Amino acid sequence: MKIATWNVNSIRTRQTIVQNWLQANPVDVLCLQETKVIDADFPREPFESLGYHLYISGQKAYNGVALFSKKPLQDVKMGFTETVGTEIAGEFEKQKRVISGVFDDVRIVNLYVPNGSELDSDKYDYKLRWLQVLREYLQRLREKGELCVCGDFNIALEDRDIYNPKGKHKHIMASPAERQALQEVLSVVGLTDIFRQFTGETGHYSWWDYRRGGFPNNRGWRIDHHYLTSGLGDRATSCSIDIEPRKLEKPSDHAPVIVEIN
Repeated sequence: MKIATWNVNSIRTRQTIVQNWLQANPVDVLCLQETKVIDADFPREPFESLGYHLYISGQKAYNGVALFSKKPLQDVKMGFTETVGTEIAGEFEKQKRVISGVFDDVRIVNLYVPNGSELDSDKYDYKLRWLQVLREYLQRLREKGELCVCGDFNIALEDRDIYNPKGKHKHIMASPAERQALQEVLSVVGLTDIFRQFTGETGHYSWWDYRRGGFPNNRGWRIDHHYLTSGLGDRATSCSIDIEPRKLEKPSDHAPVIVEIN
C-alpha cells in the first residue's frame, strides 16, 4: 500500500493541485491536514470522481484533517475522545486535528500537531500538553494492532531536519521540550521515523517558508513525518518527499510525503 501525508494549507485553494497530484500519484490513502473548511463545504466531488472515499473532520478557516481512501476504511475515529475518554481529551477535542481509520488491518492515524506559536506562550504550553494526550491515545490504539502515524508534526526531530540548525533550539518546532515530548511518544508506543530508515543525510525537507526565497534556496524543515510500528517498519520499501507540487503556482508551503509498504 502507498500512504501519503500532505498539509495542503486550504483544500479549496489547493483543490486542483491535489486533484492533479492524485491523478498522477494514485496512492491508496491520502492524509490531509489544514483543510480549513467545515465539512459541509468540503469539495468532495472532484476526489470522489477519482474513486476515493472521503472521511472529513473540519472547521472554518483553521485546522481540519481528512482521509481519502481507495476503499472504505473501517472503524473511523475522529478526535481523541472515543479512544481516551472525555476526561483526558478535554479541551483538546475542540480543534480538528486527529482522524484515523483501518485500511487492510493497519490503523492509519492522521495528525495535525499544534504549531505552538512561540516559546513560553500559552499556545506552546498547549502543544506540549496536546502531545501528552497523543501519547495516551496512541498507546491505546497500539494495543489493537499495527499503526502508521503520519501528518504535520510541526517538530523537526533532529538538527539534520533543518537547513540551518544553529540557534534553532530557541525556535519553535525545534526546542528541546518539543523534541523530548515527541521522542517520548515514539519510544513509549514503539514508532520508527521511517524516512530515516531509507535516507540519512540532511537536505531533505517537507516545509519551506513562503518568505525570503525559502523553497528556491532549499531553506526547509522536515516536519511532515510517517512513523510506523515495528511490524510495518519491516515491510516498508520506501519513504520519499515529492517536492514537485511545491514548484507550482500558489502551492501549499508543504510537500507530500509518501511511504510504501508491502
